[in-house]
Amino acid sequence: MRAAVLTQFGAPLVVREVPDPEAGGGEVVVEVLATCVAPYAAEVFSGERNYPLALPVVPGIGGVGRVVHVGPDATRLRLGDLVWCDSTVRSRDDALTPDITLQGWSSRGEGGARIARYPHDGSFAELMRVPTENVFLLPAAAGDDPARWAALGVHVIPYGGLLAGGLAAGETLLVSGATGNLGSSAVALALAMGAGRVVAPGRNRAVLDLLADRFGPRVRPVPLTGDEAGDRAAMSAAGDGPIDMVIDLLPPSAPSSAARTAAMTVREFGRVVLIGVDMLGGDDLALPYPWIMRNSITVRGQWMYPRTANVGIIRLLASGTLDLAPERVLSFGLDAVNDAVTYAASHGGPFDRTALTPPAR
Repeated sequence: MRAAVLTQFGAPLVVREVPDPEAGGGEVVVEVLATCVAPYAAEVFSGERNYPLALPVVPGIGGVGRVVHVGPDATRLRLGDLVWCDSTVRSRDDALTPDITLQGWSSRGEGGARIARYPHDGSFAELMRVPTENVFLLPAAAGDDPARWAALGVHVIPYGGLLAGGLAAGETLLVSGATGNLGSSAVALALAMGAGRVVAPGRNRAVLDLLADRFGPRVRPVPLTGDEAGDRAAMSAAGDGPIDMVIDLLPPSAPSSAARTAAMTVREFGRVVLIGVDMLGGDDLALPYPWIMRNSITVRGQWMYPRTANVGIIRLLASGTLDLAPERVLSFGLDAVNDAVTYAASHGGPFDRTALTPPAR
């Protein structure tokens, strides 16, 4: 097959012939129809993000595809099935605290690095080998526009955070980082899940206006100034009542003070979910102990999402409750993978997607 290979950090991806993946028990081989190119992919491939990738590697985070080989232990999947391939691979020998790797992208700790050796490669290729438990059936409609459906890999991340926080219908949610790629997704998801109000703070006035125009009065935009006390007061006021939950999706470039300011708007007995992308380290959040204790605040971290979140997000998309139609999608062929990475870096705003669509075999 042909695949885009990262041979060294800081070098362009090389599209070349590599051996077809072979699947054994507990595995599926999928023909890749489309995969989403992350806006920060260039930072990963340059080495700036210091992701623990063992080179050479075919990168790529999940994708939409068709099953071309099914292992002997699969009972529901069939050849030709249209599927979503989840990149979050978990070890099978510890149900309580499994090690995790993001196939073709990153890993957590020594155990995650061990899993990353097999399966090693991601979705920037014509074919991909995937653990059976990471393959999920898609509705036939996804086959009409697989590049658009590849955005599932973006939406499922904040969806996992909202599930972790137990967002309930009618509640008020504050999305810290609402003007970003993942944060804007969280706004759309929260509304799809029945949130009564979504407070959307940010510095980008154009994006705040976009969110308000697209989703109406249930979204309450808050322009930020950088003054902690003033911003906290403005966010609290925008909720028009208690803020039940805060989800933080700020990027690594944001100061920890921005996350702290948003978190401390939550009501007594409220929940704070931290799911920002700075997994390799950053400044301490420094939430006040007395504030957490006396107000019975729940603070929870959430890296990625549970396996069942894939089923939930597919249902939201299939029903139209979460609408992909307004998203801007630009597709690139496999040979133009480096152009796709460059384009994604400058088009990472709300509902802006870059897709890679390998040719049919």
